[in-house]
Amino acid sequence: MTFKAAAIQMCSGVDPARNAERMATLVREAASQGATYIQTPEMTGAIQRDRAGLRMVLKDEANDLIVKEAARLAGELGIYLHVGSTPIARPDGKIANRGLLFGPDGAKICDYDKIHMFDVDLENGESWRESAAYHPGATARVVGLPFGKLGFSICYDVRFPELYRQQAVAGAEIMSVPAAFTRQTGEAHWEILLRARAIENGLFVIAAAQGGKHEDGRETFGHSMIIDPWGRVLAEAGPAGEEVILAEIDVAVTHGARARIPNLRNARNFVLDEVVPEGKGGVAA
Repeated sequence: MTFKAAAIQMCSGVDPARNAERMATLVREAASQGATYIQTPEMTGAIQRDRAGLRMVLKDEANDLIVKEAARLAGELGIYLHVGSTPIARPDGKIANRGLLFGPDGAKICDYDKIHMFDVDLENGESWRESAAYHPGATARVVGLPFGKLGFSICYDVRFPELYRQQAVAGAEIMSVPAAFTRQTGEAHWEILLRARAIENGLFVIAAAQGGKHEDGRETFGHSMIIDPWGRVLAEAGPAGEEVILAEIDVAVTHGARARIPNLRNARNFVLDEVVPEGKGGVAA
């Protein structure tokens, strides 16, 4: 029931081959410290603002460098290696923001395509339209592993608590939140969102992040985290640069937290009644 988890912080650039090399170095470092589940951040394989430039280096899943290297590393090191996400070319011309989990035999266990697209306009002038290039996923995943049940999410998904609640109800004891949070949104919301998802669902959260100034000019927040079901931060990386953080995970703590505050079991269905007071354009319900 107890295992050592690692979250790898990266500062991925535009070259998938170099990113695959850096991923391998960091994965080996984590495995050498006893980690048997290792998670990399969102967009491990390439962070590239220019969509035309990104498409030039994209491959389908069968030919992707990150996918091949992750499968090889998992088999060689005998670990569960979770590529938080990497961009994958789709047959329809769109891109999948896809997470992939590999087992100790090097075989892919499952994948997850990011469901919620980051279409926002920030106060500092940053504007992002993921939906212009990426195809959203439509399926949540919970996978049973020898050390516990793992749920999947990616970055912007963290702002949609219903995704986490459904996975928790389905038995998830650990949630993955690999990310490439912008510096502005990270400073405002990263830690509090991660801790809220852990607390309200009584589970561990493992969140490997991108951190630092990237080749394409964007800046990501870093602060990769591992959080327990009581909302305590067990490990945290710095704001920028490559780093490996580790923590011991015991899913018995998940069950203990849920026994103490059984909100999953106590949830009730309800009806929403919107009341329009008289004199405000309607009649009181």
